[in-house]
Amino acid sequence: MQDNYRELTRFGILRKQYLKEQYPSFYVQLLIKNELDNHMQKIDEDANDMYDLLINQYKNKLNINEELKEKDPIKWMQEMNYIRHCAEEIVVNDIIYS
Repeated sequence: MQDNYRELTRFGILRKQYLKEQYPSFYVQLLIKNELDNHMQKIDEDANDMYDLLINQYKNKLNINEELKEKDPIKWMQEMNYIRHCAEEIVVNDIIYS
């Protein structure tokens, strides 16, 4: 295990599960070459970076800000849930399942 190893988030865990189930030979190959942890860390980091970027882009595009949060917290929460769902779906399809 490498020195800068960190726990995987949901995206890294999803990728690991996906490889085990859909591409077991690739998964074993990474494991044998001792590259599995590096692969998982890279995918996890890329996925989280993309998720954060998409959240911010959607918030800006839809004008979801602190003012709305103070004025109408329920609408703000609904919009943020929608944004999170959309961002997660994009990340999962573009990074995790590719």
